[in-house]
Amino acid sequence: MKPRILIVEDEPGIADTLQYALRTDGFEPEWCATGEEALLRIRETAPALVILDVGLPDASGFEIFKRVRETSDVPVVFLTARSDEIDRVVGLELGADDYIAKPFSPRELVARVRSVLRRTAKASAAAPAVAAPAAAGGPIVVDEGRMQVRYYGRALELSRYEFGLLKTLASRPGHVFTREALLDRVWGDDSDSMDRTVDAHVKTLRAKMKVIAPQLDPIRTLRGSGYALVEDLPARIG
Repeated sequence: MKPRILIVEDEPGIADTLQYALRTDGFEPEWCATGEEALLRIRETAPALVILDVGLPDASGFEIFKRVRETSDVPVVFLTARSDEIDRVVGLELGADDYIAKPFSPRELVARVRSVLRRTAKASAAAPAVAAPAAAGGPIVVDEGRMQVRYYGRALELSRYEFGLLKTLASRPGHVFTREALLDRVWGDDSDSMDRTVDAHVKTLRAKMKVIAPQLDPIRTLRGSGYALVEDLPARIG
């Protein structure tokens, strides 16, 4: 069965190009021109991946992405007419799987789609079939079976990449993981296609942890090196 790719793009010419490139490469493309229609189709039959234009006529692609994430973990690749770094960073901070700016090479976009699908397939295959019990004790408790992290007793709402980052950092408190090592462990193959993605996800991870313990900064940044989890976090807060 061919992987179904939902294209959310309001420009018919670009949508036609994407559909042709994807169909030629063995995918089953489906097109819609608005964010609301995309939300409806994702609810009805989840696609393998969504290519989501940032500049839609009825809503921002970023807002549509947030609504998608309320009910679905489908991989999303953002598409935009603007190449501003801020757009790219915002997309990655929200938890997008990749990002490509117009004008783009259809061959490159198809390669990005394949790369994201490989990563998500590997992540699903690596997940245990039976939920493993959470490790006991400590301010950070990782439950790999549920893909959940509890921080001072409260569950963090994490994207799969945020979960992978925190799980990796928590595996060796105090150890400095380089950006390259984190990309390799969390994103896997072809991760070099996403500039600054580690920095963007660490930023959102910090913000979520700050809500629970505002007085703490549990992730250290070592300029030019990488990131480390603070190894002497207090056992209790408040």
